[in-house]
Amino acid sequence: MCSCKESIYEPTLATVKSVKDLTGREKLFEISLNSGKPLGHKPGQFVEVSIFGIGEAPISVSSSPTDGNGSFELGVRKIGNVTGAMHNLETGATVGIRGPYGTNFPTEETKGRDLLIVAGGIGLVPARSFINYVLANRQDYGRVIILFGTKSPDELLYTDELAQWRESDTIEYHETVDHGDDSWKGNIGVITTLFPKVDVDPTKTTAIVVGPPIMYRFAIKECKDKGIADKDIVVSLERRMKCGVGKCGHCQINESYVCQDGPVYTYSDILDKNLKEAI
Repeated sequence: MCSCKESIYEPTLATVKSVKDLTGREKLFEISLNSGKPLGHKPGQFVEVSIFGIGEAPISVSSSPTDGNGSFELGVRKIGNVTGAMHNLETGATVGIRGPYGTNFPTEETKGRDLLIVAGGIGLVPARSFINYVLANRQDYGRVIILFGTKSPDELLYTDELAQWRESDTIEYHETVDHGDDSWKGNIGVITTLFPKVDVDPTKTTAIVVGPPIMYRFAIKECKDKGIADKDIVVSLERRMKCGVGKCGHCQINESYVCQDGPVYTYSDILDKNLKEAI
């Protein structure tokens, strides 16, 4: 449910509290609504960000609602006019926010279950919201296994947090890059090369898969090969978003509007709604 204006078309004003470089192409924005209210999002949801005079774009929320202080974070890759304009913003800038919109990762349904979180590249942005929610409520979940892959070491996101995950004794973290460099000492290969490193109990494991389109087919196959049921494989189609409220039709796939029915789906939903072409 939108925590901003009563009109679904009218953004509420918000302020950029901080801007941090994540990589050469991604920045992390901390934003707070000028109303002083929290965003009220759930992990996996997205917002529409307006850059006045330029346009708006849907962007997944990267922070957990448990992070506190009333602000929220957006990890943004520079890929178009709006995101390019965002990358030029400085602390104190004003933006418009609509949302949060969409379905969310199953925080309640997975309590007591093991979690296999598979994130490729910028897919870690929405996955991070779920990961940090789970870590803030660690006692509610079983094993937590994170597989993260990027094309190269300089594309690793949230490097401070990755360092913490590597050293953590409460989660299992594995990472890979498609192509290493002289400094890289870790695994080299696509993200599916990490699956043989982990064993799961498929009867009590939920897999969360988020990443570029090419990753889904192969990562889902790996999950199924481990015996994880279709209903326990969860994916996000957040890249399909446009208006966020089911009006523009940009995200329509057959009879489903991803911004309304998604962006988070189970693989069972994908098959039942004839959305397999989206992955």
